[in-house]
Amino acid sequence: MDDLDFYGRTVLLRVDVNSPLDPESEVILDDTRFRSHTRTISELKDAKVVILAHQSRPTKKDFTTLEAHGKKFQEILNRPVEYVEDVIGRYAREKIREMRRGDIILLENLRILSEEMSEMKPEEMGRTLLVERLSGLADFYINDAFATSHRAQPSIVGFPLVMPSCAGRLMEKELNGLGRVITENSHPVTFVFGGSKVDDTIKVIKNVLKRGKVDKILLAGLVANVFLAADGVDIGKKNLGFVEREGYVKQIEEAKRILKGSKDKIVLPKDLAIKKEGERIDVNVKDFPVEYPICDIGIETLVKFSNVVENAKAVVINGPAGIFEEEEFSLGTYEILKASIRSKCALIGGGHTASVARRLQLEGKVRHISTGGGASIAFLAGEELPGVEALKRSKEKFKNRLDGSVGRAADL
Repeated sequence: MDDLDFYGRTVLLRVDVNSPLDPESEVILDDTRFRSHTRTISELKDAKVVILAHQSRPTKKDFTTLEAHGKKFQEILNRPVEYVEDVIGRYAREKIREMRRGDIILLENLRILSEEMSEMKPEEMGRTLLVERLSGLADFYINDAFATSHRAQPSIVGFPLVMPSCAGRLMEKELNGLGRVITENSHPVTFVFGGSKVDDTIKVIKNVLKRGKVDKILLAGLVANVFLAADGVDIGKKNLGFVEREGYVKQIEEAKRILKGSKDKIVLPKDLAIKKEGERIDVNVKDFPVEYPICDIGIETLVKFSNVVENAKAVVINGPAGIFEEEEFSLGTYEILKASIRSKCALIGGGHTASVARRLQLEGKVRHISTGGGASIAFLAGEELPGVEALKRSKEKFKNRLDGSVGRAADL
């Protein structure tokens, strides 16, 4: 951003404000990701800012419009932010054309467009309707959505291929912070994976194992349930049914293959906390199956995990250990994060995990708190992030126009 002049220019700003919502009211429960983008938006005070964002994905319960997100941005920025109930239609394009210097608009959830979730080559993404219709209305594209930059999608990869682009301040901060963790890491390296994104987590587990980047992998959350099932533990019909409803049955077979080749590095829970008649009860996995929902790791497992985390030279924590929103099942998530303070070098990633870390006031006590879950882990595993690679390609393609003197829309 230091190299560009945004005064009076129209900027497409991709952010990631995908946030936990109350299932009934759709109220945003945590605004950490919104606040992480404030520096970038503040520096664009003299531009016309078109915010591009998403919330969840189709078929998920929290897939919804961005009306509440627009209000949240307005509240945090203390500036008018207009929510536009359209993405690439005539209404959205007219709104962009009518913008004046200092205006901010937020377009509708990008993922209502099927092409945003379709698999295609980068060059094809540059020819999608999203990119073709919006790129001609703007001068610059800024990617500040680090947390989504591990995904090859038109809003992440397509725009940099057709217009001058750069990284936002959050993206810059994330890459610098994660880069320091990589260069300073020494063994033993421990990864702690929790949460419910089993498919993404399995990909990263395979990658870090393949690259020899890890000594121990501790599993919690829904990820652990899948691996326990793969290890022959009967987790009970209710819990297996939840795995099925989330679409992760196939991942059980994948987990079996991972365990077969790397069981010495993967540490599964010895006990789990179930919810019985509204109360927390810790049960050893040897005493399963139980017909009650698994909501957290058990005390025995927590003590073991905390000890491994404390003695790691480098530890990466991604995803909660359980349903941390309920106080009686927040223990695993909270205590593992507290243990990370005592490790030599700790990185905490993921939207939910990062919000808990900030609630515990861990800033300054750990090496880096990342807004990205899958993106931060993929970066640390040595993967190329499509969003970052697209910015590199854009720099080469438009290097003669990146002095800020000429923008795409100004040429039309």
